Amino acid sequence: MVERVWIVRDALEWTCAYFEREDVDAPRRSAEWLLSAATGLSRVELYAHFDRPLSEGERIELREGVKRRAAGEPLQYVTGEMPFRHIVVHVVPGVFIPRPETEVLVDEARASIATVERPVVVDLCTGSGCVACSIAFEDSSARVFATDVSELAVKTARLNAERLGVGARVTVEQGDLFAGVLEELRGRVDLVVANPPYIPTPDLAGLPDEVARFEPGLALDGGPDGLDMARRIAVEARGWLAPGGTLAMELDESCVESAAEGFEEWYQEVRVVRDLAQRDRVVVARGPRL
Repeated sequence: MVERVWIVRDALEWTCAYFEREDVDAPRRSAEWLLSAATGLSRVELYAHFDRPLSEGERIELREGVKRRAAGEPLQYVTGEMPFRHIVVHVVPGVFIPRPETEVLVDEARASIATVERPVVVDLCTGSGCVACSIAFEDSSARVFATDVSELAVKTARLNAERLGVGARVTVEQGDLFAGVLEELRGRVDLVVANPPYIPTPDLAGLPDEVARFEPGLALDGGPDGLDMARRIAVEARGWLAPGGTLAMELDESCVESAAEGFEEWYQEVRVVRDLAQRDRVVVARGPRL
């Protein structure tokens, strides 16, 4: 009996139909990503090579990916990557998956150092390193120091920095916030940027199952009001920022206004920035009060 030859078109349509039956979110997009990961073709190239046969190895990889995605695992963990601004970062289970709204945080970070020659940047709670790597990738003069308490996150961020060719300008260390930053940088940092855990603890129970089951709780839980880590960062950053330096922090939409009000005690200028969905998302504070 001759085994069926699977071509790209058949594999794509079968996977899409299967995901629809299994009620997988965004079935066609999921099918495209998994098939792209298995074949090495971009999502656009899939449609230009509809009649291309799949090798045995590609079929095995696709089947494994389909099983994991149908079981609820985030697509980014299954494929091992996530597009972010002008780069694609590697992600693994146990490391927080970058979100589109975090691109707004990078916009504000980049704007704050646009006129600074050779800016020194500290990225706290770096996770996959998407923010640190994006800043270094887009500003060839920037020197970025990133930290995270998670050993796996640090390993992943270092890998991403090397893969993206910015490893010489992005230093990633394991430590609690500024504990991993060189002491000689105290008072000389132009920008502190952070995407800390910010989901209020009472709201964790309402997170989508895909997030609650698979993403690290350490990167999600922001304490009773979502601002436990944010307050620490805002206070500690004052001792590290240069005069006129900037703190930019992503927070939950429910917490941004109260955070901004509190930060006014510690910074001369504070403003709130909305994301693309017009939700309060980022607090930008400039000029630490010492």
